[in-house]
Amino acid sequence: MSQSPQAESAMNASDARRDLYTLVKRANNDGVTTLIHRGSKQGDRVLLAPLDRFPAARKAGAFPSWVLSAAQKDFGTVVSRAAGGQPQVLRRSSTPVAVLLPADGPIQSSPSDPAATSAATAGGTVTSQPTRDPGRRLATLGDALGDVITSGTAPGLSFGLAGLDAATGGLHPGRLVLVAAPPQVGGSLIGLAAARHTALTLNHRVLYAASGPNRADITRRIIAAEAGGDYARLKTGTLTPHEQEVVQRLRNAPLLIDDGSDLTAEAIAETVPMAGNLALVVVDRLQRARNPRLPLSGEHLPAASQILRELANSQNVPVLTVLDTDDPAIVNLLDADVILTLTADPDTGETNVTVAERDLGIIGHARLHPDLAHARFLDTPAAAPTRTPAPTAATAADAGGQVTGDIIGTHTDHELASAALPFTSGALQGLPAEATHLLAALRSALAAGNIKDLDELRIPLQALAAAGLRLPGSAEGHRLAAALHAYNAPAPAPAPAPAPNDSEARTTAPEPAQPATGITDAEVDDEVRRDDDDGLVPGDEEDEPEAAVFPALRILKDSVTRSKMHPVPVIRKKDREGGPWPLISEDMDGEPRWIHPQVTSTRVAHVRDNGKRVRRDQLDVPASFGDGVLCLVDRNGSFPSACSAVPLAPNKLLHTGPLDAFDKGQAGIYQIDIPEWDYPDMPHPLGRLIDRPDDEGRVWVTTPHLKQLERLHREGHLTARVAIHDSWTGKANESLFKPFYTAAREARTELIQTGGQPYKDYKTRLSIALRLLWPKRPDSRSPFWRPDWRMSMVAEASVRHWLTAFKAVQEGHTLIALRNVDAAIFWTPDQTPPDTYRVGTGFGQVKATFIQPGDFIPEGDD
Repeated sequence: MSQSPQAESAMNASDARRDLYTLVKRANNDGVTTLIHRGSKQGDRVLLAPLDRFPAARKAGAFPSWVLSAAQKDFGTVVSRAAGGQPQVLRRSSTPVAVLLPADGPIQSSPSDPAATSAATAGGTVTSQPTRDPGRRLATLGDALGDVITSGTAPGLSFGLAGLDAATGGLHPGRLVLVAAPPQVGGSLIGLAAARHTALTLNHRVLYAASGPNRADITRRIIAAEAGGDYARLKTGTLTPHEQEVVQRLRNAPLLIDDGSDLTAEAIAETVPMAGNLALVVVDRLQRARNPRLPLSGEHLPAASQILRELANSQNVPVLTVLDTDDPAIVNLLDADVILTLTADPDTGETNVTVAERDLGIIGHARLHPDLAHARFLDTPAAAPTRTPAPTAATAADAGGQVTGDIIGTHTDHELASAALPFTSGALQGLPAEATHLLAALRSALAAGNIKDLDELRIPLQALAAAGLRLPGSAEGHRLAAALHAYNAPAPAPAPAPAPNDSEARTTAPEPAQPATGITDAEVDDEVRRDDDDGLVPGDEEDEPEAAVFPALRILKDSVTRSKMHPVPVIRKKDREGGPWPLISEDMDGEPRWIHPQVTSTRVAHVRDNGKRVRRDQLDVPASFGDGVLCLVDRNGSFPSACSAVPLAPNKLLHTGPLDAFDKGQAGIYQIDIPEWDYPDMPHPLGRLIDRPDDEGRVWVTTPHLKQLERLHREGHLTARVAIHDSWTGKANESLFKPFYTAAREARTELIQTGGQPYKDYKTRLSIALRLLWPKRPDSRSPFWRPDWRMSMVAEASVRHWLTAFKAVQEGHTLIALRNVDAAIFWTPDQTPPDTYRVGTGFGQVKATFIQPGDFIPEGDD
């Protein structure tokens, strides 16, 4: 078939249907005409032409018209009718944008436009003047005001979050709403909240188009959010009776999920009319980085956004789309009607939402509480009006912990009330009712400025703090544990004169508050700290003097510089806000803070020989475990031992994206799904990493953990191989720290015999050197800044700790608890440690301590 001279390109109907939006755009913007042919038997030939080629098509009602999504759905019918001589007008919403004309015959007359009779020759070229267009319909401002006042504005659909509804006015038909949020902030949960409210509360139909998460991910998030269940646990398929009841309630919900492969904006636009009577469309998600397996990614985003905006207009439905970045350069390209930008506030733990409209800019703000463990956001409880602002640390210190001026309560009071807010507000569960009531009363007393109530609460709150509540292992639980610890601590004595040397200063410094997870006063090289606290002080980055017992920092620097791979020990400050670096966190250590599910742990008070009050775990082992004692296994030098062979990339990490398989020649960080783990007598191989999944249920891990999972899969302990959804990697090296390990091992062998202050100084300098791999202070002059090196080393120690315990369990030993990177507790006959461990004083060897049932578990220098 030859191409018509009036057409600038030609294609068959199947391809034209697929590319309809692009062809219309070319016709409307560039005046391009396309010849479309349909089948050799039918022989239909039409021209998709700009309106200038057939001006009569602009007249409303003159010819049959189709919104683009409907035309794409019934494209065969549209082509047949146009080929038969009846022009078919294509429109966006109510605006004509192009027309389909017969390529080989005359145009038939339109009943409403007789002047168009015989108005075209073959090829659809107009040869006579159509009836004069009566012009555009105009309305006076008075008419418009009357319409608005009489009919009002229909309320938008709710996001299911009152604060967000107040800031946005809800979700309105015909508008494209873009949720822009970087990974791990929770952008997808906004879309899920709106879908849940619309489908489950209002019983309206919703289409959830998932590009990235699959229907299992979405379903688990809905169950977790509706039932308040543990999202990570739901991955194991275990449901509580309450969650099973919720599942039954959800079975008939009008929520449609499309997680099919090759999900494109065109496919979504085609599906919406067929789904019928939709109240909301959610697209989760547009991905900034190009992924060949996800069409809604990379350079395709602007075109996809245009199609989704047209879909909202043509179908008169709100379209809520999630974007995995808040980069303004990307956001502005997508031309949404409303933009919600999410940012995490590290100080409060809340999420800030900035609301902007395309034409007006920023119009509002909202604050949400992320409840990621239950895959949802919650409204931030409105604080009661306060008479005065909360005191700062400085004012509290000046007052010696007492009331100063108009400030009611101490800094410790306010911090405890603030730390307890997620629990007292009902956003999080996990506190006994009595504790919840006491902490809520504290907040009310502070808000009302009621000194009498504060005085009456003091004694019961101190008793509560001393009781040792078992709190969730989340960031909120850690903060509340630290606040309770500080509340029960004695008032600090006046600051002593400066210590004569670094080691003495560290000995006399007050110990940091620790979370109530059974991991408190550990030795200095194994302390658990917040993500923004590296345990370093100014001056630690200086090289040790020549006379130092163990110049750990100088040895570590030498170990790195002698490598033939020309390592990059410091990432420039200007590069730290991008690339892989924001993805790395302390959670990537994967420490297994685990206690056997049948064992009860209670925190009990203990006073050290130096008079310091601490809390320790007391483990209650059920009678079903038989006779035995608790065997505490304490691994020596876990971190320096891991330096003997830790896989890491000495040079910069490059974005290598999704990987079909793990390459042993590479190292770095990898985004993976959390694998299911079916061994109740062992913690999950990823430890505490599983408590911090992102919106898709994925986590970032370092190479040691990925190698561990590969090994467990080869040995048959994991049913499925780990899928790598994203990665940043470089050429691997396992010996970068080997000289440091060798020197540390030799020094330990000598100094452990000496003991005393030299051995303490050795441990201190060892800890400082390894912490300097990732200093947190902005003004630090450390010779290193490689978070991936630091977390790979810690993860390697964690993996070795876990694998040794797993081997013991496989050989029949009963594991009671696995903590930190060095402590394991077994239930064994007296004086019989598991034979999978080597008892001794060397690196990798262990100390074994036997504890009678009912006694507390010692830690650190106990």
